Amino acid sequence: MRLWSGLLLQARWSWELDESRTEKILIYARPSAGSPEKRVSISTLPLPFLQLQPHPVWHRPIPGSFSGPKMIGKLKQNLLVACLVISSVTVFYLGRHAMECHQREERSQPLLGSLHATLRTGQNISAPFVYNKDMPLIFIGGVPRSGTTLMRAMLDAHPDVRCGEETRVIPRILAMKQMWSRSGREKMRLDEAGVTDEVLDSAMQAFLLEIIVKHGEPATYLCNKDPFALKSLSYLAKIFPRAKFILMIRDGRASVHSMISRKVTIAGFDLNSYRDCLTKWNRAIETMYTQCLEAADKCLPMHYEQLVLHPEKWMRTLLKFLNIPWNEAVLHHEELIGKAGGVSLSKVERSTDQVIKPVNVEALSKWVGKIPVDVLRDMPVIAPMLARLGYDPHANPPNYGRPDPRVLDNTRRVSAYP
Repeated sequence: MRLWSGLLLQARWSWELDESRTEKILIYARPSAGSPEKRVSISTLPLPFLQLQPHPVWHRPIPGSFSGPKMIGKLKQNLLVACLVISSVTVFYLGRHAMECHQREERSQPLLGSLHATLRTGQNISAPFVYNKDMPLIFIGGVPRSGTTLMRAMLDAHPDVRCGEETRVIPRILAMKQMWSRSGREKMRLDEAGVTDEVLDSAMQAFLLEIIVKHGEPATYLCNKDPFALKSLSYLAKIFPRAKFILMIRDGRASVHSMISRKVTIAGFDLNSYRDCLTKWNRAIETMYTQCLEAADKCLPMHYEQLVLHPEKWMRTLLKFLNIPWNEAVLHHEELIGKAGGVSLSKVERSTDQVIKPVNVEALSKWVGKIPVDVLRDMPVIAPMLARLGYDPHANPPNYGRPDPRVLDNTRRVSAYP
């Protein structure tokens, strides 16, 4: 049975007798194909009023009943009319119910659009939030324990920027893509199957965009902070032509001491060996730094020590590089932690307990006196990237520079309230 507005109602009915000897009309209907079947039970006349018993001879009277076949036939005709009326009412009810469900579904769809159209500043924009590969994405990376979390928290404090927590899946899918490209046999098999570089690039763009856009609230500028994602910096620059990259660089001795002392598990790093971790640090930072230099005006190397010592100078340099207007909030990220449109921190990331503090110099030289003597002696050979990045491999302790007055004040306050 077809109702208005293109709705299709499927219905059937039966006549049954219950235990109380009352006849019931059972109507079964579906508002639409695939929806649950609804049952409506309607009682008719009680059996004492109409005791219809199976009997071969209709002209024989039955005590307490209608005495002739004409009367019985007329009664059945009346009951059939009543059933049709009741069925029509039921059909009307189910049809109206289906219409209301359909209207509720239509009303719910614009809510999703308005959700995506509300920026983290609270501004409601009329058009849906549109995203594509030509967006000015920001990628923050570096060797873990190099200040990537601090960098993204300071950027997150800007009302026009949203970074969010590490996704963890982005560097893994990039590593898988890199593995496919390096294997000649695998690449040949993919090409034979029609999975060409163009197909893979399109799929990677779509996957990465969905993760970056939908794992947090919309913003004018979206960024991703997964440290090892920048091992694929050149590839990211290829599939996202307007993206920019921030490579966080830190003294490798400090990074390695931090990961060992805080027991931060990193694939491939032996946390029981300073020598092994420094060797792996050197290899990882060399890979990322080389690609950063090749990307030229798309990548900004940012030394963690200089960011901590002179936050305003380097944040102004960074925002200018990203073409984002200056906002004083980036110097006070700790005041916006956990607030709407502010900085969201992960409960499982190891840097969270440090980033909740204002920018300070406490962590700069914690590694001094902790590294084995034989490793210090071989430092220029173990980690030649130290000298290439501007660090003195023999300096122990090093001289990173003098902090700004504001940073000194922050450090005093942090030290007073550990």
